Amino acid sequence: MLEIRDLRVSYGAIKALRGLSFQVEDGQVVSLIGANGAGKSTTLNTLSGLLKPTKGSVVFAGQDITGWRPDRVTAAGLVQVPEGRQVIATMSVLENLMLGAYRRRDSGVNSDLESIFTRFPRLQERRDQKAGSLSGGEQQMLAVGRALMARPRLLMLDEPSMGLAPLLVNAVFKIIADIKAQGIPILLVEQNARKALQIADYAYVLDRGEVAQAGPAAVLQQDEKVIAAYLG
Repeated sequence: MLEIRDLRVSYGAIKALRGLSFQVEDGQVVSLIGANGAGKSTTLNTLSGLLKPTKGSVVFAGQDITGWRPDRVTAAGLVQVPEGRQVIATMSVLENLMLGAYRRRDSGVNSDLESIFTRFPRLQERRDQKAGSLSGGEQQMLAVGRALMARPRLLMLDEPSMGLAPLLVNAVFKIIADIKAQGIPILLVEQNARKALQIADYAYVLDRGEVAQAGPAAVLQQDEKVIAAYLG
């Protein structure tokens, strides 16, 4: 479904990704874990077209999308929920959701909107409120809902639990589990390594822009190095 080969990205003289390679199979949840500065968010921003690699390739659904503009990447079905949610505070909940479908011309937009409201009743209750008036948890629901309105073939989530209270963190991971159950593959970047490994099928540990460890998530949960660095 998604294959990254020898991806390299630099910020000036700083090498953020140093030959990163990994893949996401259809139906999988794959987690990227690692310390701050390991290259996790840089990876997602490169895949979504916000950053341009200096070398390497991104192949999605059999098509080389390396260097594509963000709108083309989204139209192809590779959709990101960004770190910090980035909802449009001055627009209503409904308007934010419809932004996710702005490129769609099919007849299923209204039915998808109703599905989002069924999944997130709070959003339906607040559909006419400004997004900036929502709580952090509600804004995260809105960001996920907006992404789902684009009908993703693969969903990328960047730090979805950041800044949320423990109960809301559990709610966010319940949402991720529900999306997984729909068969939508997910690439997850998450500071809560324990939660990330619990929900993932496969995981990669990044260190300074490279893969330091990789394997089935259940195996990495028992790995002494991973436990000491991220789960202890």
